[in-house]
Amino acid sequence: MLDRDRIPGELCAILEEQLGNRLDDINFPPPVFDTLRGEMVEIDLDKKVLVNRFPVLSEYLNPYGTLQGGIIAAVIDNTIGPLSMLVAPPSYTRHLELKYTKAISPEIGFVYVKAKFMGSKKRLLYFQASVESQQGDKFATANSTHWVIE
Repeated sequence: MLDRDRIPGELCAILEEQLGNRLDDINFPPPVFDTLRGEMVEIDLDKKVLVNRFPVLSEYLNPYGTLQGGIIAAVIDNTIGPLSMLVAPPSYTRHLELKYTKAISPEIGFVYVKAKFMGSKKRLLYFQASVESQQGDKFATANSTHWVIE
């Protein structure tokens, strides 16, 4: 089910075209996106880029008081995943590789995840993503491979 109150009409039309008769079988945005309190802040379909913003909340922190690595992976996956639905046939994450470069403290308030579709080969889709502060400090990068569902 598409949440048409939160998704611009232009994106709804793209999702309807991409998903066809599978549209009733999906939730967009996905429930986990809401759990993470994600927000789409920039979409450039010509460049195949999506930027989402996620808060750094106390319940997401590890014992050292910084954002837990699994949450970082989740916000990346919740940016690449929606982008994949906008630029390619239905697919799922087959491989996600992350490189953490700097701890994320709650004082920054939000992280911005920028995902870019890099291309495809047969049934494989390739994406890159970065996790940054609003000022551009880079905290993590990722490469992801998706598998197109037949």
